[in-house]
Amino acid sequence: MGSLKELKNVQIIILGLCIAGGTVFSSLVISKGLMSIKKFSNEVIDVTGSAEKKIVSDYIVWSASFSRRDPDMVNAFAKLKNDLEVVKDYLLFKGVKGEEIVVSQADTTILYAKNEKGNSTNDIEAYLIAQTIEVRSFDVKKVDNIARESTELINKGIQFISRAPEYFYTKLAELKHEMLAKATKDAKQRAEQMADSTGNKIGLMRSARMGTFQINPVNSYDVSWYGNNDTSSYEKKVTAVVNVSFAIGE
Repeated sequence: MGSLKELKNVQIIILGLCIAGGTVFSSLVISKGLMSIKKFSNEVIDVTGSAEKKIVSDYIVWSASFSRRDPDMVNAFAKLKNDLEVVKDYLLFKGVKGEEIVVSQADTTILYAKNEKGNSTNDIEAYLIAQTIEVRSFDVKKVDNIARESTELINKGIQFISRAPEYFYTKLAELKHEMLAKATKDAKQRAEQMADSTGNKIGLMRSARMGTFQINPVNSYDVSWYGNNDTSSYEKKVTAVVNVSFAIGE
């Protein structure tokens, strides 16, 4: 009986040691797992990728104004109406389509006579009536040339003032997708080069944030936090930037 009791005590001791050992082993495994998770969470590489592309504007908006001044308002309007017909005929002759022409409402300014001290009086000296005409077209080159030649209207007795054309790119939405893909690819290549230099590899992309788009003249490197959208140049340069985080592997 004494031997049996001693055997049971030995078994209990062995079982206790096994449980204790298992507990220690499990703790080590769990600890290692937590360390791996922490490592996955904290060890990342942050990079900035960029892409650049030159584009050519495919839409143009050009506006010009003309005016008449006369002591009699009716005469001023009549002269302005005649000028409008001359300007429209000129544009149509040059190849502009009727639906591409937008005519604004006439704007009237009353000009008061001044006294000997240069101060305005209540006496009406004349009426200045002005009107703006605008051309919106996908035929950029043609309208651009017309804008340059439009001073010919001055020789027709019209007080014509041409403004600088505005140039737009209408496929910007599609271009953004292409540029973001290229910028992200550039970011990945930079991350790989940085990781390789330390004997590591990059893992999955953890996060990505799109930067602003910069649309500038070809030779400009102007940057703003809200993004640029140049309309003054026919040829433009589009720059896209993304900020990406990658996990670091071994």
